[in-house]
Amino acid sequence: MALFSQTSQQGLQALLWKCRMFWPVSRCQQLFAVSFGIPSREKVSCFSFVTSSSTALPVDPKGADAFPTKKRSEVVYEEEKGWDEETKQIPEEKLRLSSSAGAPKKRISHISLRHKFAKVQPPEKPLQAEEWNRLRESFPSPEIFEEVMFNNMIRYNSPIDVAKSLLTHVAKSNGDIGYNLLVKYLALCAQQGKTSEICDVYDILKIRFKILESGAYNVIVRGLSNSDQWRKALTILEEIKMAMIPSRANYESCIKAACRHQEMTLACELYREMLAKDLVPTLDVLQAFFDYSRGMKDPELQKELFDVLLYFRENQIYPHKTLMRSIKLWFESIPGENWRGHLTNITNSGQCPVCSHQLEDSELSKEEYNNLSERIIRDVIHGTDTFRKTSPQEFEAFQTFVENRLPFDIVIDGLNVSHIKPRKLQCENLFEAVNCLAKNNARLLVLGRKHMLVNSSNWKREIMKEMQNKADFFFAENISEDDAFLLYATLRSGKHCKFVTRDFLRDHKACLSDSLTRHLFRKWQRGHQIVLFPSPAFSYDCVVQTTGDTWHIPYKDAYEEKYSYRVPRKWLCLHRKYRRV
Repeated sequence: MALFSQTSQQGLQALLWKCRMFWPVSRCQQLFAVSFGIPSREKVSCFSFVTSSSTALPVDPKGADAFPTKKRSEVVYEEEKGWDEETKQIPEEKLRLSSSAGAPKKRISHISLRHKFAKVQPPEKPLQAEEWNRLRESFPSPEIFEEVMFNNMIRYNSPIDVAKSLLTHVAKSNGDIGYNLLVKYLALCAQQGKTSEICDVYDILKIRFKILESGAYNVIVRGLSNSDQWRKALTILEEIKMAMIPSRANYESCIKAACRHQEMTLACELYREMLAKDLVPTLDVLQAFFDYSRGMKDPELQKELFDVLLYFRENQIYPHKTLMRSIKLWFESIPGENWRGHLTNITNSGQCPVCSHQLEDSELSKEEYNNLSERIIRDVIHGTDTFRKTSPQEFEAFQTFVENRLPFDIVIDGLNVSHIKPRKLQCENLFEAVNCLAKNNARLLVLGRKHMLVNSSNWKREIMKEMQNKADFFFAENISEDDAFLLYATLRSGKHCKFVTRDFLRDHKACLSDSLTRHLFRKWQRGHQIVLFPSPAFSYDCVVQTTGDTWHIPYKDAYEEKYSYRVPRKWLCLHRKYRRV
């Protein structure tokens, strides 16, 4: 039996619209039961969904407040996810599978399901109820049969009719279809571009739930965005805004749809709105702007894309090779501008071999350094919760220690460095770093913890004594937070002093209130933080740079999900050639 078969002539959407306007919810429930061919004795319970998420809430006729949602602020750049990945976002702490009456409640992990039963092949054609029952009874874990089957239908892109036959069987057997299974069916429809089915299931979900969770909205918006009815995704985006902050995926699906249809003004509006909500764009959506803007003579659009490049500069983002090529092709396609792009390596002096432009110096001016030092000591070290994991007495003792021994050439986060190579002893890792950095009589300060002084399997007393002959050590309490110690000692030692840690210090940068100071902090960090031994030294600043007639963009060969201080050696040089009159 086909899903929604009894509403095919009129269309389920029109029928549901009438339901909402003229009939109570109970009447809509009966219609839903009829669409699945559920026996009349079961119709009363056919809408007794058990939600798998606190944000997928049954409709309350008296009304209720919307749920707050969390913002995504982490800097993560990712490729577009598959449809089976979208359904992972559906929380399952309270999931009850509506597979048979009296089925036991279980907590089920997506990861364990996918790994254990990943090779279970769904049927190739729709099955009757008896056939589904036989399959279920022979399954090693019958209570999760429907969940596994739908996961693999998405994985193997099963025909929609097969999924419909399973939903019909579940509805007849149990009198309801769980929220989680409906969303998985929705993901399969979206994966195959079944736009009318997406709209039908969304209408059913809206009748029963006042708010869906973000995973379901992601599937719906993305499915519609990839269809010829992509503007419906914009309508749903507006509906989401009334209940919660839309996800990054919601915005990016709509932005890419607008780009594909050359609605670049709309795409830019959505992009700005997304940034205003503190949602960090992926490189994938930023590439769409450059790909679909080629050949357009539009000064406003050009300014928007220049701003994207400045966003790279501000956030120290290095595009991968595919995005770099899109940027190059866009520049060269601008009508009448005569831009030319070349791939190159910048010399150690910081001069571009292509256009002979000298890149920005990585060093701060004396005034910039003094201002930054003052702001960090005031806002980061003394202005935050520095003493949450240390005491004022300990930090005062550290300041006295530093002032009596200034200046240092290199300050080392000892505990952080001791974990660089997991298979080696921690004291050996630190010893290797101290030996490497102590060359040329550099004055070193190592920030340690008191447990390092206790002879143990990881901290050998003889190695610690040998290191203390080559560097000054300050041993803080074991629970102390040493980032503030690191910044203070480095800044007090002067512009030449560098520091060693694999920590990215994002929290401290965020404590700086204005964008100019944050920019100076990142620039100082790029020029002074050592991560690997030996660390390459650059006299130029490795960020996107422009003079108006030139752009220099550092890029990496491959996409990197994790933030990294391994600066690229490859650059895209773009320069504008003026024609002689």
